[in-house]
Amino acid sequence: MFNNAGITGNMKDPSILDINYKNVKNVFDINVYGAFLGAKIAAKAMIPTKKGSILFTASIASVIGGTGSPITCSSSKHAVVGLTNHLAVELGQYGIRVNCISPYTVATPLVREILGKMDKEKAEEIVMETANLKGQVLEPEDIAEAAVYLGSEDSKYVSGVNLVVDGGYSKTNPLASIVMQNHI
Repeated sequence: MFNNAGITGNMKDPSILDINYKNVKNVFDINVYGAFLGAKIAAKAMIPTKKGSILFTASIASVIGGTGSPITCSSSKHAVVGLTNHLAVELGQYGIRVNCISPYTVATPLVREILGKMDKEKAEEIVMETANLKGQVLEPEDIAEAAVYLGSEDSKYVSGVNLVVDGGYSKTNPLASIVMQNHI
């Protein structure tokens, strides 16, 4: 079961001071509660067979802060990783693997809409300016291949993993070089 639904919430209210309850509830209902319900239904079907794979999509926002995602998206995706970790332990006793994928930004229609309805090539250019791994463009197919791997028998002993598909982005601190340059 691949639980891939998710929303960012209101991108215009990134601060905790500006976010309203309705926005927070909507994001958590879809990103976390939806993932929970999907896993619950899948687990009921998989437990009797003593096998299965449950997969979630989290986000790069689940492993680092300040990525440009609103706090609602970031915190909800952290919750999805937490759900993954817990279910990997709970459902592992039944032979069910539970993992998630945390992709970097992909120039999907949703991302292009957020960036002002720009075309795919321009959105990819903007995304890749901030990317750590140069010379490559993260495509939806790259995330699909990670999902196929985690859902297949090729990963038969992989459970509780948050597979970060970000070209090393989460390993950097962009502020470090800016601060250092200001002091040189």
